[in-house]
Amino acid sequence: MNLIESKMTSLPLSDSPITVGIIGGGIAGSTIALRLAEQGINVQLFEEGKSLVNGPPICHLHAGGNLYREISDQQCLTLLTQSIDTLRVYQHTSNIRPTVIAIPCNDAGNPNDLLPRLELLQRTYQALVEHDLKNKVLGEPKDYFKLYQRSDLERLALQDNPSQPLTPDQWMIPVAKSINLDQFKYPLVMVQEYGLSVFRIAATLTLALEKLTSCHVHTSTKVTSLAEKSTGWQVSYQDATNQRHQIHVDYLVNAGGYRTGTIDDFAHIPRQRMVEFKAAYVTHWSQCDAQWPEVIFHGERGTPNGMAQLTPYPDGFFQLHGMTQDITLFKNGLVASNANSAQPQLDSSFKAKLQQHWSQQEIDQRTQRAINHMAQFVNKFDQATVGGKPLFGAQQIPGNDPTLRAADVSYSHQRYARSEIVKASSALSVADAIIEQLATLDLIPTPVPQTRENEFPVAHQLSQHDIVSYAEKIAEERGFPISLARPIGH
Repeated sequence: MNLIESKMTSLPLSDSPITVGIIGGGIAGSTIALRLAEQGINVQLFEEGKSLVNGPPICHLHAGGNLYREISDQQCLTLLTQSIDTLRVYQHTSNIRPTVIAIPCNDAGNPNDLLPRLELLQRTYQALVEHDLKNKVLGEPKDYFKLYQRSDLERLALQDNPSQPLTPDQWMIPVAKSINLDQFKYPLVMVQEYGLSVFRIAATLTLALEKLTSCHVHTSTKVTSLAEKSTGWQVSYQDATNQRHQIHVDYLVNAGGYRTGTIDDFAHIPRQRMVEFKAAYVTHWSQCDAQWPEVIFHGERGTPNGMAQLTPYPDGFFQLHGMTQDITLFKNGLVASNANSAQPQLDSSFKAKLQQHWSQQEIDQRTQRAINHMAQFVNKFDQATVGGKPLFGAQQIPGNDPTLRAADVSYSHQRYARSEIVKASSALSVADAIIEQLATLDLIPTPVPQTRENEFPVAHQLSQHDIVSYAEKIAEERGFPISLARPIGH
């Protein structure tokens, strides 16, 4: 029996006076389910896949949104706040290492243009910490970012790589030793944007929801139709044994991820959105003798000089993004909805990939392109090899702006909410908004204000050991190196 599936057994329902149906067990749907179930609200969570949180390649906690120089300051502030909340709730899911931002000489950007935003984010983080010391999850506010001139890097390049970097300078040493300093504009920036483990998030949610009798998780289950009723929705679904069922829910949450439009179509609710297929590539650099920070080499999206993202994991594994159509982006991989359907239609080749049908030739070819793209900046990275199959998925983008990164929830009917997150850290905002909406509709009592930690007592009882162990099992079952599930920087 499938490892994950075997653990997602039927759970007894609670005596909650209402039932909330959630369609989609990705990061958004599972987080909403956890938030509601922790409050004793009866939840029915439907996931078509075999396990929870098995979607796009989450790898980065966007604690400030500094990967995306094109987005607004307000989106960056939203991502900062949401990321702090995420670390407070999912306390064993981060990889605590900084992110370096470098602008190549052949890029039109100016490093000094980043400074006003960084200073705004630092001030905001300082204010959040002063408001509540539990918000200090990104280190000291004064250390939120640090600038490095060429002379700083020349000095650091002469030092040995530390076995366990602790200070910003120590984290920067392998970068200084491995990049061609003539290729970049100065200063380089180091910022406290950490890594986020999709496998440890999946483990946290799976283990916590197993313990909550108010949540019934239906994996390998496909919702087939919806019917609106005066007191909620009738959900028809087909289970793993192809048996058909119906259930009435008092409130319905559409958390279908890239298939959110399909659920809108079932509910006869028009909506405009985009869907983008993306992939990241797992590589192994066996000659690597240092712990690396994440490094972002800025570039113009969709061109041969698109952004290159180097995300480190233990044991010499690195996840790569290259924002070119030959690597992370795909020709015709960004599609929009139309007047006839709220669901953007990806080409059949992408649908095949989403069902895990990648040819080994394409895996090797695109991973090698990602390695070559990174090797133009990082000396000796051309020694890296294919480290596993790609991490991939389709990402929804509400509306028609492909640069949108901070989004949360929308409502179309009184008892219907739609999760529209683009980044994982936004999931908690959706869950909060739905709690508020349920209270506004008098479906639940007005919640008593609590700390983030007290909102998630069951999740907070989970130990790091149990989460990491289960995350390793998830990674192995999904066919990825277990090193991707292990923490770094702790």
